[in-house]
Amino acid sequence: MSVTSEIDNESKQVTIFVQGAFGFNLIHDFKRCYADKRDYAYTIDLRKVDYIDSAGLGILINMQNYLAQHDGSIRLTNTLPQVRKILAISRFDKKFRIE
Repeated sequence: MSVTSEIDNESKQVTIFVQGAFGFNLIHDFKRCYADKRDYAYTIDLRKVDYIDSAGLGILINMQNYLAQHDGSIRLTNTLPQVRKILAISRFDKKFRIE
């Protein structure tokens, strides 16, 4: 269970990689990846996430709310079928670009 990020300051792009279960235990590490970069575009790579719970969904909503004032975009990529199903049931496909 971990969160890492890659930052490209030139193109103002941040890619956040999440591994393991995406839930409450990752809240502080995840927030550190975007807290001081509001005008960046974000890609959240979920290829190594095998489960996302309501706290993980809340983390994504909090990020979206935090970035909303600065037009920061968020893409969710490489979702496994079980995670994509949870995102669809939660109607996150209406709030985020899921690729």
